[in-house]
Amino acid sequence: MGVILSLLVAWQIRTGGGTNSPRGNLKRRYHLAVSGTRVADAGREEKKNKWVVHEVPRIGSDGESEEASGASDEVTSPVNVKLRQNKNRRITQEDVNKRLSLPADLRVPDAFLQKQSISPDGPLSRASRRQSLSEIGFGRMETYTKLDKLGEGTYATVYKGRSRLTDNLVALKEIRLEHEEGAPCTAIREVSLLKELKHANIVTLHDIVHTDKSLTLVFEYLDRDLKQYMDECGAQLSMNNVKIFLFQLLRGLAYCHQRRVLHRDLKPQNLLINDLGELKLADFGLARAKSVPTKTYSNEVVTLWYRPPDVLLGSTEYSTQIDMWGVGCIMYEMISGRPLFPGATVEDELHLIFRTLGTPTEATWSGINSNEEFSQYSFTSYSGEPLLARAPRLAHDSALGLLTKFLLYEAKKRISASVATKHPFFESLGHTIHTLKDQDSIFSCPGLMLTRDHSYKVTNGNQARTRRQSMHF
Repeated sequence: MGVILSLLVAWQIRTGGGTNSPRGNLKRRYHLAVSGTRVADAGREEKKNKWVVHEVPRIGSDGESEEASGASDEVTSPVNVKLRQNKNRRITQEDVNKRLSLPADLRVPDAFLQKQSISPDGPLSRASRRQSLSEIGFGRMETYTKLDKLGEGTYATVYKGRSRLTDNLVALKEIRLEHEEGAPCTAIREVSLLKELKHANIVTLHDIVHTDKSLTLVFEYLDRDLKQYMDECGAQLSMNNVKIFLFQLLRGLAYCHQRRVLHRDLKPQNLLINDLGELKLADFGLARAKSVPTKTYSNEVVTLWYRPPDVLLGSTEYSTQIDMWGVGCIMYEMISGRPLFPGATVEDELHLIFRTLGTPTEATWSGINSNEEFSQYSFTSYSGEPLLARAPRLAHDSALGLLTKFLLYEAKKRISASVATKHPFFESLGHTIHTLKDQDSIFSCPGLMLTRDHSYKVTNGNQARTRRQSMHF
């Protein structure tokens, strides 16, 4: 290869070929052909390594197995930004942030910047990127300061914390690891899904800290959930705010469903809200990606009050429609100020649903009479109650029409999240909301803002400590 290149150069000099002549371009074409072959080889190698499975993987700060990343050390990252080899130019934070795809507000340690200025890195591999992130402070518990404990459960403890890299507040979900069992499957599932879900209405996973005793997930911090917000508003939200929150919920959910991800645990406590009024889906511990070959899932999902009747009756074959029933329950709760179906047991939950919406028949739910669990309960035949009598505000802006599309007995007939965002109920929010990019905030739309709800109470620090029981334990 070197001999061929030398002959080409000699031929160019002998013929006087410049960089703009056909002969002068031959050398450049040769370089492009060789580099293109290397890129293609690297792509094939990446596909080959993609399916290698390692036992007992250790999770790195980027959510990847450290062993798996090491196996593909020569594969260049999609973020292939090279730092300029100019000795007289000092490498800036902006250079490093761009190269490593870091947030603009992150403070890179001076020692790391100095090292990059002296010895700039070459093409970025997964291993070299992980090494750089570790040197900056990612994947290390000392990077985060615990401030307050927000809650504790069987598997995890959630703290309010602060990042020393950005000085921003964060939520630290510390999951205890059992020596024999390792990380809970819910934690692994949450990490794997949130790595891929990048949306303005889905909570951001900033970092992962894996030690022998714990797995800590570092999330963006949002100071309240929807349940707490409703409590602070005297359980009655303005219709404008109902629309803004519901649209954001549907927008985030549509993004998940387009990627075949089912949340499976929608409830007000898992919908977080920041000071701007941005609502974000959180707690993906029960979520999962719906694969084509597998249709059977657990029916022990979704908190009882927001669980659809088909799942309550034992169905394990479901799709994205499982989330839409919960959306309807949440919509009703925001408008009326109280839960729609607050059952204590599965039977009680079904009784409340049938009494409100009417006991299902073959006309309203095809195949219900052949459901063994439904037949065993021997429910009273109810004709249903008018929802308007229970929540008069449903008469406003086609709210009742949208709600009924969520609360259909047959799952396949429920309205999808994507279609629901285009319902006339949201017309007052303007047309700009339908042009937003995935990571754009709804409040980037001109003139769109929350209304100050009547009886809204501002929480103090002590109240905030005992707030949500979300980000589940």
